[in-house]
Amino acid sequence: MSFTSFGLSTALQNALGGRGYLAPTTIQQEVIPAMLAGHDVIATAQTGSGKTTAYSVPILERFQKLEGDKSRPVRSLILVPTRELAIQVGDTLRSLSQGFSHPPKLAVLFGGISINPQMMHLRGGADIVIATPGRLLDLVAKNALNLRQVASLVLDEADRMLALGFTEELSKIIELLPKQRQNCFFSATFAPLVRELAERLLDDPIRINVPDNDFSKPDILQRAIVVEASQRTQLLRHLYQTEQWQRVLVFVASKYTADLLATKLRRAHLSADAFHGELTQGKRNQVLNDFKASRLKILVATDVAARGIDIDQLPVVINFDLPRSADDYTHRIGRTGRAGASGTAISFICADAANEAHFRLIEKRQACKIPREHIAGFAPEAKDLVLHAAPVLSDPHGGIKGKRPSKKDKLRAQSANQLDSQNATPSDS
Repeated sequence: MSFTSFGLSTALQNALGGRGYLAPTTIQQEVIPAMLAGHDVIATAQTGSGKTTAYSVPILERFQKLEGDKSRPVRSLILVPTRELAIQVGDTLRSLSQGFSHPPKLAVLFGGISINPQMMHLRGGADIVIATPGRLLDLVAKNALNLRQVASLVLDEADRMLALGFTEELSKIIELLPKQRQNCFFSATFAPLVRELAERLLDDPIRINVPDNDFSKPDILQRAIVVEASQRTQLLRHLYQTEQWQRVLVFVASKYTADLLATKLRRAHLSADAFHGELTQGKRNQVLNDFKASRLKILVATDVAARGIDIDQLPVVINFDLPRSADDYTHRIGRTGRAGASGTAISFICADAANEAHFRLIEKRQACKIPREHIAGFAPEAKDLVLHAAPVLSDPHGGIKGKRPSKKDKLRAQSANQLDSQNATPSDS
């Protein structure tokens, strides 16, 4: 199948070809005709499958068929959870509409920066708005735009949006929209909150689920390396230098760890910087652009970078800290192996039972088993390896296998030790 089978305009087909899109991905094959026909859509597919282009194409195709309106009312609204995803979606729409005789006016709206330039940009209206929920409501409250003529609503990364606590903001936005509109939900996972919202808002939707099978699964080699927590920084440096990676995206659990690790790497004369939600928008843009252009070699990021960031030819992702959930793991490793390229995802497994148990849960949810590796010079000592054996209590009737001893278990063990001491034979002086 090719994009010509959708009956798209010549300008849009040329733009797709110019971006190297010769044939639609699986999700694009199903979403584009469904949206062009006006159906509501709920689509799930793994990250990197082409969801953004899947909904951008029908939005732009329909825009070209609209009669010109000098007031430029908002016809399409795309809601996203993060500013990085907003920027990426805006870049995709802008790139695909470059050859139009009358390209749409796009408004990319998010917080973290002054609202005044965005209000100025919205003077004279906007055809397509890409926004985070909070900033969109701020602009509506200031009468910078209205949403009464929105014909198409898209929720991108809907599960992430709800997980970040945007439920109330989404409800307020939906109340501002006309009742007659097209609703399209896109996500890599179909969490219960998304399912509930979809059942409430979507009208007989086309359900699209691209299975994560060998034909659609990104080409990502997954590795798991067992290491002492205190040696992870040294292991990261070792791997970077021996594997000769051009760029590395390293995920950590907190902004504090991101700043600290980036500082340690710079002290070792490595090109590294941190990326997290506490940075100014200008700094975030600078760091991300430097990383995309390979001026920066190691990007140490929180999960703010796990979604919505598209980096061409990123060879490797490292989970310095394990993600909190299997869904987050999916999104993290999905930053590599995109658009048909291959990639590697490495997870550091600290030598403790809790870390191993958490990674096993991730493996279970991913329906895969990743062999554990030990790197010479960084492998934990044998006494610290508790990955495959549960602790055994001295009292065979106390405690639960594989669990940390309870207070009662500890008291039993203490009593047993005291009895042993009392019954022991005194040594000769």
